[in-house]
Amino acid sequence: MSHSHDVLVIGGGAAGLMCALTAGQRGLRVLVVEHANRVGKKILMSGGGRCNFTNTGTTPANYLSANPHFCKSALARYTPLDFIQMVERHGIAYHEKELGQLFCDDSSKQIVKMLLDECEAVGARIETGCSVEHVQRTDEGFRLRTTRGSLSAPSLVVACGGLSIPSMGASGFGYELARQFGHAVLPTRAGLVPLTLTGKHQEHLQDLSGVALPVEATCNGRSFRNFMLITHRGVSGPSILQISSYWQPGDDLRLDLLPDSDALRLLREQQASRPAAELKTVLSDLLPRRFAQRLCELWLPNKPMKQFNEPQLREIATQLQSWPLIASGTEGYRTAEVTLGGVDTDELSSSTMQSKKVPGLYFIGEVVDVTGWLGGYNFQWAWASGHAAGNAV
Repeated sequence: MSHSHDVLVIGGGAAGLMCALTAGQRGLRVLVVEHANRVGKKILMSGGGRCNFTNTGTTPANYLSANPHFCKSALARYTPLDFIQMVERHGIAYHEKELGQLFCDDSSKQIVKMLLDECEAVGARIETGCSVEHVQRTDEGFRLRTTRGSLSAPSLVVACGGLSIPSMGASGFGYELARQFGHAVLPTRAGLVPLTLTGKHQEHLQDLSGVALPVEATCNGRSFRNFMLITHRGVSGPSILQISSYWQPGDDLRLDLLPDSDALRLLREQQASRPAAELKTVLSDLLPRRFAQRLCELWLPNKPMKQFNEPQLREIATQLQSWPLIASGTEGYRTAEVTLGGVDTDELSSSTMQSKKVPGLYFIGEVVDVTGWLGGYNFQWAWASGHAAGNAV
């Protein structure tokens, strides 16, 4: 392996490849080192194999970070439209699924191939199956000891992701490197992850596994409206994955089980038109039948509608529109789509992603304390932060 590189990028995921092709377009000699046997593993598995590669509605408000302003500069300078133009240039067909989420019509392999083709076109090299064992600062820049020999370059970009989905090869290596060079790493936890229930709460719902319904999940002042799926161990689905990034054990989590309705008005109407019908029958027309019956077995009084007085109807309506879900934890990094927390953005330049402590050292993508919502936002951060560093190295 030669040592004549201008830029070394650790990690061949979305951010690393974007950085490599961008730096390569500027005529720099780039080498990407990836410890797995192939690049872009998370790209390949994302969106059920179709890759939700961006979101047309991306704004800084769609991200969690200790410094919510940090992501603004990079996102403004590389937009979803910029990435879409590259996708279209490569003739990749795509469609909008919902809420601005763009997916490949065919396969996520096309996105990986596009990034690799772009790297090849500018001479950016990629070494897979190459693990970094040690990194040191030198007078000229950085020296890496790898399983394939020694490498050196004036600029080093850390793009090795977070802790989510260890089966894909995720590790805390990027955080270790950050600490080695004096950077603070904010506490990490699993984000965009199913929630687990224990004890009575799990017993009450366990046999309803597979039941899905639209809900609005609310926690800590944030609300997300989408589907919830009951699982063997707890709850999942888009609304739960979204709220999981804002929830921590002990936090109050509420579900509006009739997110598109005024529950009290509905109940009054049903009482007037179907006075003899039991509550569970009425609710079975509004919610999945098994779920409605379980509600009436355990949480709500079940009797003919005509027997409820106004305060009782109000109480039922409140329960339906603010149903407490007592989650005990999450499924953890094993199934989490992202890692919350990471390298403290206070010590990075928001326009270049360069360390304020160590010239020539850059952090991009998921390793940084910027985490997007579900729906293509994390890829857009990868593209934008990779592009920012690629133009700065």
